[in-house]
Amino acid sequence: MKPEASATAEHNRHVLVSALGLTQILAWGSSYYLPAVLATPIAEDTGWSLASVVGGLSCGLLLAGLVSPVTGRLIQRHGGRPVLAASSLLLAAAHSLLATATAYPFYLIAWLLMGLGMSSGLYDAGFATLGRLYGQGARGAITNLTLFGGFASTVCWPLSAFLVEHGGWRTACLSYAAIHLAICLPLHLRIIPPPPPAAPAPTKDRSKEASATGRARTRFILLACIQTLAAMIASMLSVHLLTLLQLRGVGLAAAVGLGALVGPSQVGARVSELLIGRNRHHPIWTMLTSVSLLAAGIWLLLASQKFVALALILYGAGNGIHTIARGALPLVLFDPQQYAALMGKLATPGLVVQAAAPSIGALLLGTGGGNLVLIALAVAATVNVGFCVCLIATVRR
Repeated sequence: MKPEASATAEHNRHVLVSALGLTQILAWGSSYYLPAVLATPIAEDTGWSLASVVGGLSCGLLLAGLVSPVTGRLIQRHGGRPVLAASSLLLAAAHSLLATATAYPFYLIAWLLMGLGMSSGLYDAGFATLGRLYGQGARGAITNLTLFGGFASTVCWPLSAFLVEHGGWRTACLSYAAIHLAICLPLHLRIIPPPPPAAPAPTKDRSKEASATGRARTRFILLACIQTLAAMIASMLSVHLLTLLQLRGVGLAAAVGLGALVGPSQVGARVSELLIGRNRHHPIWTMLTSVSLLAAGIWLLLASQKFVALALILYGAGNGIHTIARGALPLVLFDPQQYAALMGKLATPGLVVQAAAPSIGALLLGTGGGNLVLIALAVAATVNVGFCVCLIATVRR
């Protein structure tokens, strides 16, 4: 490739990742992070219980998990442009219905639409789009995309609060609907290029095909287990972290301040991966580092009240680079030509668990208090390290 063509291609990649990064911020901030700001105003205005209001997100995540394999196959076949454009339309429709919902069944329908939009518009769809375009060269683009996504709550929580304060929660939802139609939809339609034609399937050696299929199945199961446990840990802590800190004797103001360490730790770890990672090491080591940091942070949080800040920094760093690992690792473990479809299959158990984890955490809190929750999370994180070690063994073989 000529230097001029190479520079143009790299510029186009930067433009694409920047555009997708902006739409990721708006998609995450207006869906997954929406109840953090709007749940209480909705409950106060409608009279629905807070648990019922937050339950809409669980319904949306559950549906997102169930349809993710279909989303992956669509991106595999048609590329990311039509799927991500559809996500903008779905999220706009969901917010419009949410803004006009006066009966709880319509509120749930709005969240089911939101679930379809999340399935086709959040990280897994973005990773699948980049993988379909760039193949094994997508690792750097995936890392950059996660840097943008890390600012979703930082950008959209204040924006949501501003909209609620000046117009109410229904106005906030209508504003997000307009943002998806005016900003995200045009970016998806104009910036995302069509995918390259699929490479012809290589001639298979029948004597080795069965062995290779068995190894691929084992790797898939191990990777799905790792991602599912990590999703459960992140979902449960994102909802119950402040409560857990207060049960360990931390005041509310201090708990909020300590909880704020998680976000910068996630972004800082992703920047470190971008600077020292790139293509210099196998992403399996990024995955091992991420699950080890998660386990270390949770065990430290359980064992000592003196090192809560360090525990949350370790947890945030592990959570941050896990997002990169779950996007980059399938590119090298499996056929890159099937990456988009594979990401859809891998997303399903994690999203389903994310939908159920907050309720499971609440049940554990009611049964045995904060220590029981932390013990369960610490054991799960340790098991996850074991799964990752097993995955490394399959890679070496």
